[in-house]
Amino acid sequence: MKTSLKLGGAYIGLVVGVGFASGQEILQFFGGFGIMGLAGALVALALFAFLLMNLYQIGSRLQTQSHKEAMEFICGKPLGRVVDLMLTFFLFGTMVVMFAGANSSFEQQLGIGHSIGGIVLGVLTIITVCLGLKRVITLMSLITPVLMIIVAIIAIYALTHIHKPLAELEQIALAVPHPAPNWLLGALLYVSYNVAATAAAVVVMGGSVANLRTAALGGVFGGIGVGVLILAMALVMLVQIDVIGGSAIPTLLLSNNIAPWFGDVMLALLLVKLYCTTSGFAYTLAARCAAYGVPFRVATVVAVVLAFVASQVGFVKLVGLVYPAMGYLGFVLMAAIVVAWWRNRSAPMGQNA
Repeated sequence: MKTSLKLGGAYIGLVVGVGFASGQEILQFFGGFGIMGLAGALVALALFAFLLMNLYQIGSRLQTQSHKEAMEFICGKPLGRVVDLMLTFFLFGTMVVMFAGANSSFEQQLGIGHSIGGIVLGVLTIITVCLGLKRVITLMSLITPVLMIIVAIIAIYALTHIHKPLAELEQIALAVPHPAPNWLLGALLYVSYNVAATAAAVVVMGGSVANLRTAALGGVFGGIGVGVLILAMALVMLVQIDVIGGSAIPTLLLSNNIAPWFGDVMLALLLVKLYCTTSGFAYTLAARCAAYGVPFRVATVVAVVLAFVASQVGFVKLVGLVYPAMGYLGFVLMAAIVVAWWRNRSAPMGQNA
């Protein structure tokens, strides 16, 4: 049980970094659909639990140390290679959004130049990855519980400071630009891009667990945990939609409404999450390039610079463009996971040989 809880917590840490902490992702994919966005959050909860259970279990069954082996198991060799290329694109796309998030966070909280946050994040990422300080990613597991407590405080504040009737709030929410035409597709896209962006890490984490049932239970815990957080944040976005307005980082705005110092704490935590996620993804991306003969440090610098340049499009626009594109492509991986589950549904659960 303890190992399963650790696996579940590890995935929550990944998703909080990739697609949750700023609030903008939840606003666009869930909160902007009003009451039905809450139904979408429940759909996301079920899908996260199912898909994550299977990814952890596949990693455990194969005792994999590389995601490539798992992708070929899930998709077959020809499609597995295509999916592997997709995962590389997802790594870079997520880095671009992380840089844009740093830009918007600095600008919104500190009122300084739009690109300063991205420059700071880029310098820290290059130093970290080039020095080979991979263990910095463990910061994610330390910061995640603190961030979850802050999200809980924001939720309590939001639910006790509702200024308009629910019907009026829903009308305001429905006017928010959506990356999907309806709430169900919005939920599917959110799950798809998050699973695709984190699949490589998930199967490797699953490979560290010998017991299939323990791995599967870890996936269920992680999926339920992420789903509950999504549901809570979607409700916050809905009841505070009149306050949020056009804010790029809604959680930062709400934190400042509680107290200015609380907003500063939220900014620091957001930046640590962005830093951990970007460093981890940059390291993985550079390692892939190094396998093709590109010097590791050169690949790191080029990836960071390109991501920073691309981030100038703006955080809100990128969330509405990059993540849906990743989501549609990620449907291929989601479908392959379902097929792999069906193919292996009768396999015995228990200790690997």
